[in-house]
Formats: sequence, structure tokens, C-alpha cells
Amino acid sequence: MPPERAANHNDSLREAQVLVINLHRRFAGVSATILQLVPHQHQIRPLAVLDRGSLGLSGTIRWSELLRHGWTPPAGTRWRIWHARRAGDLLLGLCLRHVLRQRWRFVYTSPSPRRHGLVWRSIVNRSDAIVAVTENAAQFLDRHDAVLPHGIDVEAFRPPPDKRAAWRESGLPGEFGIGVFGRVRPNKGTHLFVDALCELLPHHPQFTGIISGACLSGDADYLRSLKERIARAGLEQRIVFLGDQPLTEIKHWYRRVALCVAPSLSEGYGLTPLEAMASGAACVTSKAGAYAAMIQPGINGELADTGDGAALTRAIERVIADPARMLDMGAAGRRIAEQRFSIQGEVAGYDALYRRELAR
Repeated sequence: MPPERAANHNDSLREAQVLVINLHRRFAGVSATILQLVPHQHQIRPLAVLDRGSLGLSGTIRWSELLRHGWTPPAGTRWRIWHARRAGDLLLGLCLRHVLRQRWRFVYTSPSPRRHGLVWRSIVNRSDAIVAVTENAAQFLDRHDAVLPHGIDVEAFRPPPDKRAAWRESGLPGEFGIGVFGRVRPNKGTHLFVDALCELLPHHPQFTGIISGACLSGDADYLRSLKERIARAGLEQRIVFLGDQPLTEIKHWYRRVALCVAPSLSEGYGLTPLEAMASGAACVTSKAGAYAAMIQPGINGELADTGDGAALTRAIERVIADPARMLDMGAAGRRIAEQRFSIQGEVAGYDALYRRELAR
């Protein structure tokens, strides 16, 4: 198990060979990736974090340390690695190198499955190494140096001994849970999930749906429309909004649900199916982000065309029609997560890349 998160502003940049950047205040997919990856990276290489998102990671530095130590790499190296996952985060490092002459080499990770504009590309192309998280994302880059899929901590996300017993602990009705995780907003496809369950749950009384995730004020009308749809169907007790949950609680809900649905209309990568798979849940997803690389239809879940509500409903019904087969799919998902999407593989890939860049 990785060490627990703990803010530690006493850890200096002085000895760190790598600085991981997170300047985005709101918790998002990039934040989740950093939160999972950095504790494992700490175990094999001196590393620091420049963070405005209150992730509370060990090795987090103050801004002043960039000015005190940015010109002096650790003993035995000529450079430090500046690892960015957003163009704005990379731009700050470029300014430090080209304006203040600090000694940085730049690694940029791109999950984006779309072609960006000229300004974004002109910033990212100044990286010394560009990493795509999927082969699909690589196609939209001018160049890339590696493809490294995101991994999941299969020790932190683990299945319960019995999905039925885990669901009973929730106190919600039925034998099995169906969950959707992430922000409640249109591009996450939450409405497609609600529509599907409003159609299916009257015919499958052993199932209850949960929706876990924050809804920002700009999407309040969207949330209200979802609740009205559920009320018209008379399913307020069987489609439950959990709201924003701390990570410790989210892990419990992954263990409780037997099926995770990820109906996103767009994704950079999308970690929620991997977290659910590692927790022993079958998955039904759209084809957004990297979902198609995670799901083997009929083995660990089903795929539906992105944005196709009817196809999503049919895919969910195929899984829940046979609960025993659904549980087998969850067990297969756990094996796939362990074999193909372990965070240890991601850590090893980045460490090899860092080693190469530091040796230049």
C-alpha cells in the first residue's frame, strides 16, 4: 500500500529530481490521476509537487522554493523534470526555463482524444517528451514519445467478499446496486443513466441506482430536471443522489455496487470504470475516452455508442438480466484491472521516461 497522503511543506525541492504540477484548484480527472500516482512514485524517486488543488500530497512545496532551488538541480544531474498535464501548467515551466534560465526538462501527458488548436499545440510541442495515455489520443498529437495508459491502485480499490452483503450495508433497497460516479452534468451523460434506470428498474426490483458526484451551481437546473424525471417515475427511493463524497466513501460505494455505468459524452481518459473494475463491478460504458480499451463486451461488461440512450439501456439490461453472470463479469473486471491497468506499470513507464530525460 502507498503511504497515506500528508501535506509536508518541509520537503524541499532541493533533492527532488521531478516536480509534478497541479495548478488547477478544482478536483478533476487530472487531480485524481496525480493523487493516485504520486505516492507510488515517491517510493522509487525523489519527487516534489507544486499544487494549488489542496491534494495534500507528501512533498508539496511552496512557491518560494521554485525561486530558491530552481537553478540548482540535485547532485549528479544537470536537470529537473517538470511534469505537466495541462497546457497552462507547462507554460509556467517554459517561462521559468526561457525567461529565468532555470534548468528544467519538460514531460507533458495528454489524455485528450481531440485535435487542439494552434496555441495549445505550440505550447505542448515545446515539451522534451510528450506522453499520450491512449493510442487514440496519440493520433491527435503532432508527435508523441510514449503511450502510457493510466493505472489503478488495485490494493486501494478491492472487491468485497460478497457483493450482496456489501450492498446490504448501504441500507438501500434491493439486492444489487447500479452506480454512476463523477460530476453531475450533461457531458457526463447522467441524464442517459437516469432515463435508462427509469425504464429498467420497474422490471428489475432487485436493483437500486446511486449517483455519486458533485453538481456545481451552473448545473442546478440540470440536476432539478433529473430529480423531476425520477419523481414522475415514482423511483425516488430507488435512484438515489449521494452528492459529493470523500474518496474513502467513494471506495466503499465502488465495493457496494455490482454494476458501474459510465455514459459520458466526452472524456479525456476516464478512471471510474477502472476503479469499479478493481472493486469487482461489471461496467457498462459509452465509447468516450479510453473506455473501449477497458471493456471487453460480454466479458467484463458492455459498450454502447456514445450518446445513444437506447443502446445504453439495452446494454445495461443485458448485464442485469442475469445477476450471476453480472457477478462473473465483475470478477473478470478485477482480473483485467490487475493484469492490464495496474498503477505499478504506469509508474515504471514514467520512471523510465524520467531516467532518459535526466540523462540527456
